[in-house]
Amino acid sequence: MRLRISHTTRYTFDTPVSYGLQQLRKSPKSSRVQSVLDWGTTVDGGKKELSFEDYHHNFVELISFEKGTNELTVRSRGEIEVAETHGVIGPHIGPVPLWLFKHSTVLTKPGQACRAVVREVEGDTDLERLHALSKIIYDAVTYETGSSEPSWTVEDILAEGRGVCQDHAHVFIACARELGFPARYVSGYLMMNDRTDQEASHAWAEVFVGGLGWVGFDVSNQISPDVRYVRVATGLDYSEAAPVSGTTFGGQGEKLSVEIEVAQQ
Repeated sequence: MRLRISHTTRYTFDTPVSYGLQQLRKSPKSSRVQSVLDWGTTVDGGKKELSFEDYHHNFVELISFEKGTNELTVRSRGEIEVAETHGVIGPHIGPVPLWLFKHSTVLTKPGQACRAVVREVEGDTDLERLHALSKIIYDAVTYETGSSEPSWTVEDILAEGRGVCQDHAHVFIACARELGFPARYVSGYLMMNDRTDQEASHAWAEVFVGGLGWVGFDVSNQISPDVRYVRVATGLDYSEAAPVSGTTFGGQGEKLSVEIEVAQQ
C-alpha cells in the first residue's frame, strides 16, 4: 500500500525566543517492510543545522530557532510504500547488541504491578504468550486520549488504569522484558480507517522472537502492524524515539500544535 503523509509541528511563543534547538525524528527510512518514495522537511522560523543517524539507526535532524522568533514551523511530508509482513520486521541489524533491549529504563522499570501482569500470561508458543500479554494490558489500561502524562512510569500507568498508545507500548515493553524478550519502542504513523486528520503520531512495541526476528505488537489496536503502519524511529522507550525533543531559552508562553494527515495514495 502507498501512503501519503503530512506532519506539521508548530511552536508559538508570547515573547521572542533567544535560543533553541530541537531534534526531529520524523523521517521514515527504507527497509524490508517499507520503501520511502519521497520525503522532505522544511523549516520556517529556524534552520536545519545538521542531520545524523543515531545508534538505533534513526534519522535525526537538528533544528535551531532563529533568534527573536515568535514562531517555528516544521513541515514533513512524503510518500511511503508499505509491504504486508504481518508485523514481522525480521533480523536484528546494527551495532547495538540484543541484550541491551532487555534492560529497563526509568519509564519501563518493572515493579509489583508489572510482575502481576506477567504472571497472568499463558500460551504454548512465544507468539501466543505475547499476544496474550497484549490483551491483558489492553484490558488493564483503558485507552483514553489526554489521560496520561509523558513522565508516567509503567507502575504509574498500571495504577491509574488508563493511558494512550505510548503508555500501552511502555507497559508491553516492560512486561515482555520480564518474560525474557528483547523489546523496543516504535514511533511512527498509522492510517486510520475513519479519518485522515490526526492530532498525534502513533506508537507501538516490537519484540525479538526466535526464528522470526523483530515482531510488532500494537496493544492499543490489538493487532500486529499491517500495511497501514509506517515505522519512523525506535528506542528503549519514548525518550529515544520521540518525534520532537529539545530545549528553548526565552520565549515565554510556549504553545505546541501538531497536525498530521495519513491517507492512501
